[in-house]
Amino acid sequence: MEGSREPIGVIGTGYVGLVTAAGFAELGSYVYCVDIDANKIARLKGGEIPIYEPGLEDMVARNRERLHFSTTLEEALEHARLLFVAVGTPPTYSGDADLSSVYAVVDAMPPSDRHALVMKSTVPVGTGRSIRRAFEARGKAGFRYVSCPEFLKEGSAVGDFLNPDRVVVGDEGDWAGDAVVDLYAPLDAPLVRTDIPSAEMVKLASNAFLATKISFINEIANVCEETGSNVLEVARGMGLDDRIGPKFLQAGIGFGGSCFPKDVSALKQLAGNSGYHFQLLNAVIEVNELQKRRVISKLQKHLGTLVGKEIALLGLAFKPETDDMREASSLVLSARLLADGASVRAYDPVSEEEARTLMPGVGFADAALEVVEGADAVVLVTEWKEFKQLDWGAVAQRMAGDLVVDGRNSLDSVAVRAAGLSYEGIGTR
Repeated sequence: MEGSREPIGVIGTGYVGLVTAAGFAELGSYVYCVDIDANKIARLKGGEIPIYEPGLEDMVARNRERLHFSTTLEEALEHARLLFVAVGTPPTYSGDADLSSVYAVVDAMPPSDRHALVMKSTVPVGTGRSIRRAFEARGKAGFRYVSCPEFLKEGSAVGDFLNPDRVVVGDEGDWAGDAVVDLYAPLDAPLVRTDIPSAEMVKLASNAFLATKISFINEIANVCEETGSNVLEVARGMGLDDRIGPKFLQAGIGFGGSCFPKDVSALKQLAGNSGYHFQLLNAVIEVNELQKRRVISKLQKHLGTLVGKEIALLGLAFKPETDDMREASSLVLSARLLADGASVRAYDPVSEEEARTLMPGVGFADAALEVVEGADAVVLVTEWKEFKQLDWGAVAQRMAGDLVVDGRNSLDSVAVRAAGLSYEGIGTR
């Protein structure tokens, strides 16, 4: 007897898959995890977590007996009816989502009337219909399908799983949808049970809206710089309006990561493929790209030419509390600095290993005070807690120049200036 909770399968053990697997194990389910990456599975079997996510290692260790890892589907198909799909759907050159991994899973499924695919991967609207047609064309019409988009934020994914603000289940009103609803019931979250296309759209629309909010406040920050306003005060005043709210009103050097850039592009492309020109999302994407480059202008304003200048980057991951470098602002910024003739050094507490493969020409340091040694300017790229607690007097002693560009408006500008350094924020004075 495996227990009173429904056992499940999880296909894909990246950020979404591994957190989902560990979360359901925490709730009492036996979870059969599958991944084609043999090295990753071997590491997981050995108790090693291949990604950095606060609280995940402890949760996996706590539920070791309920978590099974394999490179084949047999165990998952034998023990579980619900097979959660959490494979990558990266953008193609056209901006469409690459669904090759999703359809590889579809192709691997046997004919069955007792199994269901539960889609956690972010997919375009209409994917569910296409998968149903694929099942029917291949003699697998009995295989059920549920859309259950994820809303986990890297850096707080464990807490997000256990305390979700909503659970979205898109299905055809059959046993599979009921089973997914039952699986999430202990979390006591608001439930949106709807049709499959609407569930697919919820995820894309949610991320596109949040990305729009970020690009909007970044545009306001840029206007604040021209008018002498302070975007921190503007955002505070805006955020007190409950129709707007304070979240995602933090001006900075743009959004990155595995979700926002990809999902905004995917929704724009989906609209275009459907015959609709989503003009707003074009602006959101353009603002985000330009925002990353405004840092260069700030450096040039103080330093003149960047040829031969030493620039130190504090933080590389796209956000704190993760090692994820996908679409990180540091990638664009470092490439632009190197192209302008600067020498670039960087430090990040967890993402250096991945960053080294993505940032040729960049030097790396083992600590914040080491990376600023001899720097003409320091740029905060990722707002790790340790950077907010830096001894700016010690930083000033080690730097050759005196410029600090706070790309996330997260440093204490008074303390930075008190150390004799010049402070530049985003839309602040």
